[in-house]
Amino acid sequence: MMKIKSFASIIFLLISILFLSATLSLCHHDHDHNLRQCRERCEEKQQYQQRRCLRDCQEKYGGTGWESTEEEKERSHEYNSRWEEEQQQQQNNPYFFGEESFKEWFRTQDGYFSVAQKFSEKSELLRGFDNYRLSFFEANPRTFVVPSHIDAEYIFFVVKGRGTISLVSQETRETYNLERGDVIRVPAGTILNVINKDSKEKLQFAELAQSISIPGRIRDYIGMGGQNPESFFNSFRGEVLEAAFNTPRGQIQRLFGQQKKGMMFQASEEQIRSISKQASESHQKRKGRSSGPFNLLKKSPLHSNRYGKLFQIDGNDYSQLQDLDMSVTFTNITKGGMMAPFYNSKSTRFVMIVKGQGYFEMACVHYQRISAQLRPRTAFIIPAGHPTTIVASKNENLQMVVFGINVRDNQKNFLAGRENVMNQMSKEAKELGFNVQAKEVEEIFNQKESFFLPGPQQQQQKQQREEGEAHHVLLSSINDFAGF
Repeated sequence: MMKIKSFASIIFLLISILFLSATLSLCHHDHDHNLRQCRERCEEKQQYQQRRCLRDCQEKYGGTGWESTEEEKERSHEYNSRWEEEQQQQQNNPYFFGEESFKEWFRTQDGYFSVAQKFSEKSELLRGFDNYRLSFFEANPRTFVVPSHIDAEYIFFVVKGRGTISLVSQETRETYNLERGDVIRVPAGTILNVINKDSKEKLQFAELAQSISIPGRIRDYIGMGGQNPESFFNSFRGEVLEAAFNTPRGQIQRLFGQQKKGMMFQASEEQIRSISKQASESHQKRKGRSSGPFNLLKKSPLHSNRYGKLFQIDGNDYSQLQDLDMSVTFTNITKGGMMAPFYNSKSTRFVMIVKGQGYFEMACVHYQRISAQLRPRTAFIIPAGHPTTIVASKNENLQMVVFGINVRDNQKNFLAGRENVMNQMSKEAKELGFNVQAKEVEEIFNQKESFFLPGPQQQQQKQQREEGEAHHVLLSSINDFAGF
């Protein structure tokens, strides 16, 4: 009887071991299957996103205690090395400004205002642009921004939403309603007031400032404040304010002690309607003048095809840009598309990403090739003479607001596409410069599209399609011949 029980125990133990082994094998199989699926999903992403995705897959499914193969370990190490190298290159890129480069000047629950670091702090190569600063502004629905004046010339581009802006100086008060695509100049020292009049959508600006007093230094002076934000009137002594206003000190202190809501806060519907009405009346009185906003997106595009659109204005379109020698551009690159490589002869461009993802590459004598990943609230600079291309991700359009300086008599020279500058060269120059027959040069530079082109992935898909079609034609011809 004891022998039978011992035999049964051994059988049960063997069955348990086999079951555990099968379970472990099945878990290992599921783990491998999940890892493969995760990697397959990564392959669908944009090239610059693949490395991070693959690394995340390895960390999620490769760190469970199972021993990876040597090949997997080597591949994981390679992906991690490439990712770290790419991050290092991006940090060392003197022309790229990531989200961390924008410092918040103020933020409340109703919005924020952030300004890019001074250009020479990023790199000595950019010290020539220290008169300029880039900034982003966002206000929640029905948000009022406390009036202030700034010691800088400002150009605003309305990225999103509907708002109202009031510009007050010693002689005038102008109030305008704003919508997406509007460009407006705020002269230095003008008291500025902004309100988001929409009840649902946020109001967003992309901005370029040109400093007046000290290069790269911009200051916001708030008069209609109190304790939060603090009014600059509080900098004066009590007896000075009493004399200036001819008012008892207690009454003055009460006036400049009430505001405690912060720089941005909610306004009532009645107040918003009243301000909007003032804007309509102001616009009617000043119809025909160009001191108000100019809607860039209602202008015919300068370049347009299925791979992208580019809208641009300068001092010839909007007189407020003339003495600043500036231009404002809105560029939309269709997903998977790219802007043909180009360079500007005189103008430097400040590019601010407002929607989508992608990357740019630039030829630079100091760094050879530099590049960076692009996403909303990042920016980069294209100095004059630097050949540059910009590529949108395959998943979404890439939208940019571009502020140009020194635009008078500037020439944009494209280096690829149907209207590229290389086509202007003589046959002899092409042959001597490339050391091949001119015909071969012309074949390569002979693109059907201009300005916007199919991006790298679209081009690969197009080639694969053409190869597939050629293969199909060849098989059809063989079958027809066999039938004949």
